[in-house]
Amino acid sequence: MAEHVVVATTTDSEDRARQLAASVIEAKLGACAQIVPITSVYRWEGEVRTDQEWRVEIKTAADRAADLTEHLKQKHTYDVPEIIATPVEGGSAEYLAWVVQETRR
Repeated sequence: MAEHVVVATTTDSEDRARQLAASVIEAKLGACAQIVPITSVYRWEGEVRTDQEWRVEIKTAADRAADLTEHLKQKHTYDVPEIIATPVEGGSAEYLAWVVQETRR
């Protein structure tokens, strides 16, 4: 099992993305959050939609992923927010140690 994950979510405005990212970092559920503008094409309530969204990618320790997921669910404005965790299989040892350090109280 990976010791680190990147958790991604999307939202409908840059301001909301910034709020989600800041709340995660303040709660020490992630070490770093990056915000990326994207275009999403998806089916919702039987209709294909295309919308501008902002992806928030959060680097965290794997043992913080469940708490991070719950935090995002509570703070999110979507009925069914995208929350996906991807394991990190490698990288800079120093950076990954920093990720763990920043996610501890």
